[in-house]
Amino acid sequence: MEAAVKNYFDDYESVNVLVIDDNILVHDTMKRALYDIGVREVRCAQNAYFGLKLCREMKFHVIVCSFNVESDKDGFHLLEELKFKGFVTKSTVLIFLSTETNESLVNSIIELQPDDFWVKPLQPKKVQERLKQTLKIKNKLFNLYHSIDAREFSKVIYYADRHLLNKELAPLHPNILRMKGDALLSLLEFKEAEIFFKELLANYKHSWVYIGYVKSLLKQGRIDEIHDMLTTLSKKPETRFATHDMLAQYHIEQEKYDLAYEEIRKAATLSPRNIERNKKSWDLARLNHDHYGQYQATKNIAKNAKNSIHDSPEILLNVIRSGIDLACTITDGSADALLKQSETYIKQLERDYEDAHLFKEQITVTRARILNAQDQSEKAKRMVENQVSIRPTELIEDNLDKVKVYHELGMREEAMLLLESIKNQISGDSLTSQVVNKYVEQETQERSDIHFTPKQLHDMAVEHFQKKRLKPALEAVIQAIQLAPTSIKFSISLLKIITTMKEEDSLEDRYLEYADTALALFDQSKLEGKTAEAVEQVKTKWLSFFRVEG
Repeated sequence: MEAAVKNYFDDYESVNVLVIDDNILVHDTMKRALYDIGVREVRCAQNAYFGLKLCREMKFHVIVCSFNVESDKDGFHLLEELKFKGFVTKSTVLIFLSTETNESLVNSIIELQPDDFWVKPLQPKKVQERLKQTLKIKNKLFNLYHSIDAREFSKVIYYADRHLLNKELAPLHPNILRMKGDALLSLLEFKEAEIFFKELLANYKHSWVYIGYVKSLLKQGRIDEIHDMLTTLSKKPETRFATHDMLAQYHIEQEKYDLAYEEIRKAATLSPRNIERNKKSWDLARLNHDHYGQYQATKNIAKNAKNSIHDSPEILLNVIRSGIDLACTITDGSADALLKQSETYIKQLERDYEDAHLFKEQITVTRARILNAQDQSEKAKRMVENQVSIRPTELIEDNLDKVKVYHELGMREEAMLLLESIKNQISGDSLTSQVVNKYVEQETQERSDIHFTPKQLHDMAVEHFQKKRLKPALEAVIQAIQLAPTSIKFSISLLKIITTMKEEDSLEDRYLEYADTALALFDQSKLEGKTAEAVEQVKTKWLSFFRVEG
């Protein structure tokens, strides 16, 4: 097999090339350039659909794909699908074309690890020169690429060491060293990887050497030793994206989910097309009770998954669910707008997906939650009792949404039974992430301890406060803040209640920490208009007590 592949790289007549670009001029340029160096099989497609069709019909050794295929699927999603279906492997020569070079695009391209990146317009002579060089490298290092495809990382190290002894391959040594370092990390040989990358730092200043060294230490839990290096790498355009990603994973492993969330949001901003990263951002957002962040993450997933291999009704369902979750934390008119938007999404789901009828029960649950949020709880309860089964489904997200509707309607026994089923479901699923496990644990605890939505709790606190029942008001708003810690309005209410209790000399010292947390939230938030005025009023009144006492 190895010899055959080397033959077709040496003999251009044996190389099959696929060009995917919506511009016919690009097709003509590529064909002329490739025919002139001896390539005979060049197929062209103007969109992703025909590109995939050609890949099913024959094997391509070289795939040249435009990032800007706009007619049905962009280049990122197309290449992601080609990799998923096995049409593109490490042994395939993969080349990206683009007219753009912005950071977000470059980061997205880096994630797919192409062999080269060409900026349009193309010049035939440069196409020939760069393709020849890329094919030459692929040919000489084929055994390495083939071993990576087979996930035989010990073989990768063996071949890498052999190639590093070959002086003729000296120009390729950095590439070989990189594959060896990645193989050590894949084999979980973190101490050996640390020594390997540290030695490389004496001669190589490439970004991948720093990233490999940092990863090897992070995997050993030795973050304090590389604090300054991490700070530097997080500021450099060529390394900051990978650094945020690594730090997010490190903090997840250390169960520091708030820090992981900060890092994954930064990484997702720098490379927004990666669906798995957006899913991780969504999971961390809800674990950290950031309902707005959760809503934005699910919308980003839906936006970037459109026409991709990830596109499905479940993705839009998750946008609807997170929108309802957010509406249940809002006490003003914007909640109504969110619920109406959720209704619009439901109609879109029913209209755009042929298999939407398979999600009848899930849609019923979302509609019941919307009705309950609109203070139509009796109608919602009848809908759930008549159309929703207590039996868990195969999908955890479906079951979690059932838990929410049961809990919100006061059917707490059903909610807790279903949560137990979800815990058993996760324990038998080794692929379920640590973050989701933690979220289900948190949901179980909070649904057991807290029997209302954040909005309901805040409404109760306001009513207690108006009737001078200060301690029940404070306890209710504290629970609301536990479920929605970033709500400025809830924290304003908390500080008002605490201030009144301070005036009446009925405030216990144990509640002071809640005031400190509210003040910290105000200081780190960008506030405008009436919200900023309301915050300034409660802050001034609260702080005046300490100026007087001082």
